[in-house]
Amino acid sequence: MRSHYCGQLNETLVDQTVTVCGWVHRRRDHGGVIFLDMRDRDGVAQFVVDPDTAEAFANADRARSEFVLRITGRVRLRPEGTQNPNMPTGMIEVLAKDVEVLNTAVTPPFQLDEHGKVGEEVRLKHRYIDLRRPDMIDKLRLRSRISHTVRAFLENQGFLDIETPVLTRATPEGARDYLVPSRTHAGSFFALPQSPQLFKQLLMVAGFDRYYQIAKCFRDEDLRADRQPEFTQIDIEASFVEEDDIMAITESMIRQLFKEVLDVELAAFPRMTWQEAMDRFGSDKPDLRIPLELTNVDDLMQQVDFKVFSGPANAADGRVAALKVSGGASLSRKEIDEYTKFVGIYGAKGLAWIKVNERAKGLDGLQSPIVKFMENVVEELLDRVDAKDGDIIFFGADKTRIVNEAIGALRVKLGADLDLYTQAWAPLWVVDFPMFEEDDNGRLSPLHHPFTAPSCSPEALKNDPANALSRAYDMVLNGTELGGGSIRIHDQTMQRTVFDILGIGEEEAQEKFGFLLDALQYGAPPHGGLAFGLDRLVMLMAGAKTIREVIAFPKTQSAACLMTDAPGEVSSEQLKDLNIRLRQKAKADTTVE
Repeated sequence: MRSHYCGQLNETLVDQTVTVCGWVHRRRDHGGVIFLDMRDRDGVAQFVVDPDTAEAFANADRARSEFVLRITGRVRLRPEGTQNPNMPTGMIEVLAKDVEVLNTAVTPPFQLDEHGKVGEEVRLKHRYIDLRRPDMIDKLRLRSRISHTVRAFLENQGFLDIETPVLTRATPEGARDYLVPSRTHAGSFFALPQSPQLFKQLLMVAGFDRYYQIAKCFRDEDLRADRQPEFTQIDIEASFVEEDDIMAITESMIRQLFKEVLDVELAAFPRMTWQEAMDRFGSDKPDLRIPLELTNVDDLMQQVDFKVFSGPANAADGRVAALKVSGGASLSRKEIDEYTKFVGIYGAKGLAWIKVNERAKGLDGLQSPIVKFMENVVEELLDRVDAKDGDIIFFGADKTRIVNEAIGALRVKLGADLDLYTQAWAPLWVVDFPMFEEDDNGRLSPLHHPFTAPSCSPEALKNDPANALSRAYDMVLNGTELGGGSIRIHDQTMQRTVFDILGIGEEEAQEKFGFLLDALQYGAPPHGGLAFGLDRLVMLMAGAKTIREVIAFPKTQSAACLMTDAPGEVSSEQLKDLNIRLRQKAKADTTVE
């Protein structure tokens, strides 16, 4: 039906006849001559319709925004003074000879140009319209290019693209499963995969050696600002590898991706242990663009009478950390109060601070409601954080987890609010994660998943599981975890040891993971891998604010689709086929996201 896309038209086609198909982006009537800006996925071009082509002019005259047209005409240079060098097609126009209306359209619910301001709710309700906007087309085109580049890289490295099942069985991987009732097996359920983890390990046992997949994954998580119930990951697994091998392959892949797609040369990927990251930044995915660090001051605060500080400083599970912000003394009391509210989101009971106005004056040069409680250590404190005139020092004092989360988040917020970024891209590897994490009741759970290999023997793991390290590694970029992986357990004895520590008895392990345990008996090779969050990766590379901006048809925070009104009710006949009876009819949710 067409010879060119709108965005392909340029000076090289002058005097040639072209046919395009697309949507009316804008229509203008100038003294009997009609100008149509036509839009398709490749761009916008200008078409001129003169009244001497009666049928074409009549069709152009009745065309309105978002009408679907097919236009044939001759490419010509725009008259001097009307050229638009800011548009790829801005040097030419097409003199239309034939205009065919392929379909009409009602007025769209919002403007599709860069000047249109519309809420996300309306955009998601009419996503098929929203996706016509050039900004959304560019983001999804970028996503397609990223996927293509990743596939090409991995294929070139000898990886095979192998699909794994979407209907599987429920396994504990940190979030709730989406369950699918079986009609043919009454009372039994499939689960949608949270990841292809077990199947890719079985592929290694089967000898496929190098596997990859751009896979859909599903997690029925509680409401979170930037999570999706279904997401896409770049899944990679290889045999006969160690940590350095996987990290080298995937680091090369990301470097090549940024170079080819964004023409960006990423800096070196430093390695940092999990413990160092938590101590210095309060986060296992630190944003190294921000030159702020947490400083431990437990030993100093153990010496003060101020129980708010001395209590956590002397507690085994407590921490007192200082965060110095150069030039931060200019912050107003109102701004400090807002930051105090902010850290409260993470469980902090308050936010202590000291402004260093004129250090040479000693205590008189400091402004703070807490200085009087730490006069005996204040000079040593100022030396430790290297405080200068005009600085402010914030403090977190509580359980270590709360301090890390609250002050770590404050560090990131200050970096954004005060524009402290020192570079555009800051990648790193975080390594040596704990094998397990302990809840308030002393129960252990895997920090990643129960198939991650520990860095010690089964005996050492049994003797001190709380302090065991894993062979896990995360790639972090600008404070976002791009991907996480590990060397996997390939030995049945080690796998059973991990299950024992997690309280998964032999019967339960056999019921849930018998197929894996059986497979490990048949010559399972050492293997490991890494999975990247494709949505997050595209979001960062596109400069988008949320992953919803780089997914064609995303869900809301409440895991709903405003466009299709999913999830929805099903008929009683369908439920009967599945042997399901509802305990009570769901109430209609009238709240708006």
